[in-house]
Amino acid sequence: MTVTLLTSQSTATATDADALVIGIFQGADGPVPAHDIDDIDLMGALTALGATGKPEELSKIPTGGRLATPLVVTVGLGPAAGAAQDPAERLSYTERLRRAAGAATRELTSGRARRIAVALPAGEPDEAEAVALGALLGGYAFRKYRTAATGGGDYEIIVHTADEAAAGRARTLAEAMTLVRDLVNTAPADMVPADLAAVAEQTAGATGLGVQVLDEHDLAKEEYGGILAVGMGSAHPPRLVRLEYTHPEATRTVVFAGKGITFDSGGLSLKPPKAMETMKSDMGGAAAVLGALQAIAALGPAVNVVGYMPLAENMPGGAAQRPSDVIKIYGGKTVEVLNTDADGRLVLADALARSGADAPALLIDVATLTGAATVALGNRTSGVMANDESLAAQICESAKRAGEAMWPMPLPEDLRKGLESSVADIANVAADRAGGMLVAGLFLREFVPDGVRWAHLDIAGPAFNDGGPYGYTPKGGTGAAVRTLVQVALDVADGSLA
Repeated sequence: MTVTLLTSQSTATATDADALVIGIFQGADGPVPAHDIDDIDLMGALTALGATGKPEELSKIPTGGRLATPLVVTVGLGPAAGAAQDPAERLSYTERLRRAAGAATRELTSGRARRIAVALPAGEPDEAEAVALGALLGGYAFRKYRTAATGGGDYEIIVHTADEAAAGRARTLAEAMTLVRDLVNTAPADMVPADLAAVAEQTAGATGLGVQVLDEHDLAKEEYGGILAVGMGSAHPPRLVRLEYTHPEATRTVVFAGKGITFDSGGLSLKPPKAMETMKSDMGGAAAVLGALQAIAALGPAVNVVGYMPLAENMPGGAAQRPSDVIKIYGGKTVEVLNTDADGRLVLADALARSGADAPALLIDVATLTGAATVALGNRTSGVMANDESLAAQICESAKRAGEAMWPMPLPEDLRKGLESSVADIANVAADRAGGMLVAGLFLREFVPDGVRWAHLDIAGPAFNDGGPYGYTPKGGTGAAVRTLVQVALDVADGSLA
């Protein structure tokens, strides 16, 4: 399935399309169309349908041959944008535009529409990018394993805007998020560590990124004990992928590290069967790093970016690591493994320790790390922890401007004592389950190179949508954190994130 984005400056009602999407605001006295259509009784139809303009509300109105398109679809935008919005209100408004565009194209691409015109407010660059991105992401569907000829095919989405540059940025982000969604949705038997590493190599070759892949022999030689230990029980050996984007004018380097557990059974600390059903998504962090590097290479900011993808399959095979084993992380620090299901932090520890050789000005890891994150923040908000509280706030601000929900969380020092081990430098879990998301962050902090500013993004909730689709977010893989990582790179490049 291919979704093609086009832009147009022609009159929306004259566009030759299967459907025309227009927005309606939620006014004090009823719905207010964002575009006037004189050829049909739009207000009469909206009144008859009971439309209010509330966000993502959809109404379908046949045109009876009076327009070039046979169908007008109205989508609610919520309250109209004020002339003097503060930045927070503006961000809320552009997110409503994204979701509205996504809701409309998701509905239309699930039917027979193949050419969809989108005429939502898109005069300003932020509006144009939001509408184009939402429309592209809403048109996403994963049909790799479908045998029935239902849905699918190729689509054209025509966004009515004069801002081709903004539409181009949206196209770049959508392509990156589509890559991540496809990887996360792929069955784990078809996405073992070597498979994901091969995709990374192909992506690097297509975008001009530098790439290095270490196999199990290289990992053993260079003593990446965390990655090796997690992968011991699987018939599919682990990998470590290092991606690199460089810019001739860059003076700073940012490192991203993403957890890449291609399937997480829990190892010998076996998960309940129900909990395994979505564990193909446990490589969402590594996929997000790959998608972000792809987008960064296309956008070309003046910053150097290194991406690490530590990849392993956590299985309970005869050679699997055991609870109470002691492993040595890259660089020499030892870990007592008390729970083999706390695996993501072990592979990330190797990557974080290795990043010291890159001399990063900023180090960010991203991971579907803990179920505790969803207990604390729900399924749509990521937690952000950092070794500098101001950095956590800055990352959340970058995420907000990118259109993603993230919230700063603390790293309480009193919880660190729960990770003390009687036989090793540190244990991988605490006996007390309280504050599990924060304890995981404290564990990772132990492997951050000295003097490096570091943040940890726990995307356990947003990375995989196990409920119904909404806005531009489908069921399944979402592409979470890609936009935030890209925004961080852009912010470092322009000096707004120091």
